[in-house]
Amino acid sequence: MNPKPSSKKFLFGKRNYQFLFLALFVIALGFILMTGGGSDDPNYFNEAIFNFRRIRLAPTLVLIGFGIAMYSILTRETPKK
Repeated sequence: MNPKPSSKKFLFGKRNYQFLFLALFVIALGFILMTGGGSDDPNYFNEAIFNFRRIRLAPTLVLIGFGIAMYSILTRETPKK
C-alpha cells in the first residue's frame, strides 16, 4: 500500500491574499488615523477630535479596507492554461 503524497492547496490564490493583506493594512491605517485628540485635563475640551482626519478620512479608509477585503474573498482566481 503506497501512501499518496498529499498536495496541500490554499483556499485562495496568491492575488486574493495580496488583496487581503492590503485590506488589513488600509483598515489598520484608518484606525491609526482615528486615534489621538483627547485631553488629560477634564476642564479643557480639545476641538481636534472633530477635524477632517478623524471624522471623514479615517472612517472612509476603514470602509474602503472592508470593501477590499470583501473583494479579495469573493473574487475567483483565473485558471492558467
